[in-house]
Amino acid sequence: MNERQRTLRPGGRSARVGAQVHQAVTDLIRERGYGNFTVGEVATRAGVADSSIYRRWGSLETLLTDVALTRLNAQSPMPDTGSLAGDLRAYAAQVAREITGPDGPALLHLAVALSSSGQQGLQAGADLRAERTRQLQSMLDHARDRGEHAPDAFDVLDHILAPMYIRVLFGMGPLSSDYIDGLVDRLL
Repeated sequence: MNERQRTLRPGGRSARVGAQVHQAVTDLIRERGYGNFTVGEVATRAGVADSSIYRRWGSLETLLTDVALTRLNAQSPMPDTGSLAGDLRAYAAQVAREITGPDGPALLHLAVALSSSGQQGLQAGADLRAERTRQLQSMLDHARDRGEHAPDAFDVLDHILAPMYIRVLFGMGPLSSDYIDGLVDRLL
């Protein structure tokens, strides 16, 4: 084995296949909606065998849950602008870019569909909320450490994120910076 072969990261193909499958699911949801495709169609779109999907995820619902959790809770650096208002504006703008991007509406629709599709879906919804809450809590704790009064993480979810999600889910217009800033101002 040569030196180059030893330095290659194991799992590179696995990560690539996972990304291809996730993208195939997202594309199919955007094109057809939740529940309107099979594992075989995902496999064909991703260029993998359906047995690979079953081996890794076990079922279509488990795959869909993994896609929603992974894509909607992508780890992004939490803003640190020096003020809670600035952090919340930057975070809200970042979330707005995520949910209005090419895959955002499809992923939001998937999250809603999963959260109403039995026990596994309820767990997926709880996991999504828990991760968003954890992200927000770190920002709010940092603001408190600076001596600022910070709202509860659920208040941020209710007053900033939920209205943005609703606007995207129901096609109620753009998430302009003025709209996002207004959400933050009303909360604070």
